[in-house]
Amino acid sequence: MNIQFKKGVLNLCVLVLLDKKDRYGYELVQKISDQIAISEGSVYPLLRRLTKEGYFTTYLQESTEGPPRKYYQLTDLGRTYLQAQLTEWKSFTEGVNNLIEEGVKDE
Repeated sequence: MNIQFKKGVLNLCVLVLLDKKDRYGYELVQKISDQIAISEGSVYPLLRRLTKEGYFTTYLQESTEGPPRKYYQLTDLGRTYLQAQLTEWKSFTEGVNNLIEEGVKDE
């Protein structure tokens, strides 16, 4: 898949996953990787940026499988941002799909 497509939707994927439940970084990478081929290194800078912007908070939780894990939790600001991103995404994909359908009809 085109790398620019992935970059554009990674934000949204992380937000949607954290809306359901708190997750740690590697768990997010695995969940996204199940659907989209991404590199682990692309998620962590995004998590840092979105945390810095106030969309997530973090906390440490003990793990039975090694050191404590840093969990990410969506804030109220993050939920508002998610809703705006979802609205934008739906509008964008609808427009692209309409153009694709129009292009296919013209052939």
